[in-house]
Amino acid sequence: MGSPLSLQWLVLYLLLLHLSLASLCSGSRKLAALYQPPPMVATYHHGPLLDGDLRVSILWYGKFTPAQKSIVSDFLLSLTPQQAQQQPLPSVPSAAKWWSTVQTYLQKAGKKQTSVALASQLDDESCSMGKLLKRAQITELAQKLSSRPGAGAGELALVLTAQDVAVEGFCVSGCGTHGSVGRQAFIWVGDSASQCPGQCAWPFHQPIYGPQSSPLVAPNGDVGADGMVINVASLLAGTVTNPFGDGYTAGVPGAPTDVASACTGSFGKGSYPGYAGELLVDSGTGASYNAQGVNGRKYLLPALFDPTTSQCSTVV
Repeated sequence: MGSPLSLQWLVLYLLLLHLSLASLCSGSRKLAALYQPPPMVATYHHGPLLDGDLRVSILWYGKFTPAQKSIVSDFLLSLTPQQAQQQPLPSVPSAAKWWSTVQTYLQKAGKKQTSVALASQLDDESCSMGKLLKRAQITELAQKLSSRPGAGAGELALVLTAQDVAVEGFCVSGCGTHGSVGRQAFIWVGDSASQCPGQCAWPFHQPIYGPQSSPLVAPNGDVGADGMVINVASLLAGTVTNPFGDGYTAGVPGAPTDVASACTGSFGKGSYPGYAGELLVDSGTGASYNAQGVNGRKYLLPALFDPTTSQCSTVV
């Protein structure tokens, strides 16, 4: 049994250890409270933007149903404000309102507002280049679409690949991309319904990683096509504001990104990883959405970085 003096020293030692740990934890909390992450900013690099009349041509590569084609093409038509004024539910935000954030970038740069229109839709059901595509072949398909007879100068080529078409890097490095050949911009998006819906069609499917929240009901009843709309919307916003790499970028200093990529995973107020945010719910189908379009369509559209508030902006 230890002496009283030894016990006193032990008690004193434990007391000092407790005070040191308490001081360390308190200091850590103070440091954490003092640290503020750098704010996101939108930077214009003075390059050209896709302003004015923007005609979009779609190449459907592989087999798509008429319903799937309508879901995507109706979204593009819904970005025109004149169409939005005809909506049956004035209390629900329109897709045109979502697009107005993109228009803010053009206005700040002194450019014309962008009016999106469908130029043409072409089918390649037989998959003329096969069902296993390299990224370079996507560029080649976009070039063919832009150089077809009757194509107008400055048209935006939108290449959409069906769910049984595998593209290099699809699901691994992204759900789609935008790029350019010379001064001809293009977008590619894949249908992920059978390949990686948990990555490219979230929140309409259980996520591959992270918090496992229950999937939402797709607003148009097609996980693949509704997921494609999310990615088309994101990439279209990025293409118009940064078509050739010298337009607008957003994000924290040293890590620039597109205006939609800066807000990945956010669709409504209060969103956080694994939770899309507060959304509208269709009472009849239980589908989640945040915007309406032409022909009674409902869509779930991604948040965009708003240059006027330096925050991710959602329509609901």
